[in-house]
Amino acid sequence: MKDIIIAKLRELEEKENIRILLAVESGSRAWGFESPDSDYDVRFIYVRQLEDYLRLDEPRDVIELPIEGDLDINGWDLKKALKLLYKSNPTLAEWLTSPEVYIETEYAERLRELACIYYFKKGALYHYASMAEGNYRENLLGDQVKLKKYFYVLRPVLACRWILDRGVIPPMRFEKLVEAELPDELKPEVQRLLDLKVNSPEVKMIPRVDVLNGYLETSIAGIKALAAEYPQEDHMYWDDLNYFFQAVVNDEKVRSFYDHLYE
Repeated sequence: MKDIIIAKLRELEEKENIRILLAVESGSRAWGFESPDSDYDVRFIYVRQLEDYLRLDEPRDVIELPIEGDLDINGWDLKKALKLLYKSNPTLAEWLTSPEVYIETEYAERLRELACIYYFKKGALYHYASMAEGNYRENLLGDQVKLKKYFYVLRPVLACRWILDRGVIPPMRFEKLVEAELPDELKPEVQRLLDLKVNSPEVKMIPRVDVLNGYLETSIAGIKALAAEYPQEDHMYWDDLNYFFQAVVNDEKVRSFYDHLYE
């Protein structure tokens, strides 16, 4: 499947007249708890040629392909991505730290460095706490619950604990978060659910696991309280992002890439 995805991305470069700087897996397959029928959630960051950014009718800053089978592919223009990075967008931070990479260029590592510089921990805590609370309230309170929703609550809870403990972007891989942040007494139960999930369809239902619900409810409340007390971080300057954007669109390697497209 990786070869198919890369081929589709290369076709997209030709069709849209773009250069993809980074393309990754962003969903459950990157988190490490995919089901046999999980989609491939492919996300990418691309750059256009300099002339496109100087147009009055500047092109859209998002490219979204129709979902085809289990392939969900879309991406953001570099300009959009850098504006979101300035706001410390947690979704973008996850793309940049994904362990499943389809395309990587020499610009990707600098994007990762910038993501670390512009990462606001307080905002990330609120983001993950809200994600965990919403999924918990909507999906894990019935007698029978959807198995995958436990992971959609556990992961953001553990990501918050990682941020609180280390003050850096949490890893994408679920097993790293579990090893570092989940209480030891809960690890066998979570491993049981993980084994079940990777061998079951996405719609698999199971009885509610009260011991996990208790941990999650207490954790979410505690994290929200800690997030409210977390120091407010100063906003960053635009300088580094502007410099990087201008350097990329003016780079001879980018220009030579477009020359190849026009041959």
